[in-house]
Amino acid sequence: MNQTLRYRSMVALGDSFTEGMCDEVLSDGHYRGWADRVAARLAGDAEGGEFRYANLAVRGKLIGQIADEQGDAAVALRGELVTLAGGLNDVMRPGCDIENVERTLGALAERLAADAECVVMFFSVDPSRRMRGSARIMPQILRLQGFVRDFAAAHDNIVVVDLFHVPAFDDARMWAEDRLHFSPEGHRRVAEGVLQALGYPASFDWREPLPPAAPVPRLAKLRADLRWVRLHVLPWIGRRLTGRSSGDNRPAKRPTLDAYPG
Repeated sequence: MNQTLRYRSMVALGDSFTEGMCDEVLSDGHYRGWADRVAARLAGDAEGGEFRYANLAVRGKLIGQIADEQGDAAVALRGELVTLAGGLNDVMRPGCDIENVERTLGALAERLAADAECVVMFFSVDPSRRMRGSARIMPQILRLQGFVRDFAAAHDNIVVVDLFHVPAFDDARMWAEDRLHFSPEGHRRVAEGVLQALGYPASFDWREPLPPAAPVPRLAKLRADLRWVRLHVLPWIGRRLTGRSSGDNRPAKRPTLDAYPG
């Protein structure tokens, strides 16, 4: 990516990852998130006028919902830079139709890449060392990763941010209490990874492991596990059993391409 290229607008699509779940909460009640952090950096470097930013992502969305509910709006906004992350919520569900996920993701990325100067896509993190039971979804994760890799290789204006091969994300401190969404430190590092993929000079080494953490007493770990099950796992199971999603009836936090101060 040309290091001198500067963007005047950015549109972000996706699910909770891009909405910014579990980052710091802003004065308007929304999470900040890695995409807001990227937009702030781009706004500070924008040349020849204001920088505009829209974030259409909504937590809990499957790739078909992202395509149906965010695709047309994103194309109409015509952002110079577009970020697209999706499909992991599909992969985490039993019986995932991975071929349909690939078709839907590819068709949406194709539409976005037709007009954008650059589209950013992602390899999701590797859950195998962090989450028990993740072996079930690893074949689909690896297949989706291969699809994104091959799709990006066929397009000159698509870059991929590789979160999968970064062991630093195995650290529990990169994750929020729910163990599914990034902590503020995790979002900070994803934002830096995106910026470096776009050719911006490094602000820090986003792949570097954190300093060693103090040992957690066994009883404290057990209490944390029980709290996690009560506050996060059981509600998630309840939503799956009743066909509900955490993003039902939730609007995007930045649905229009408005000036962003940086």
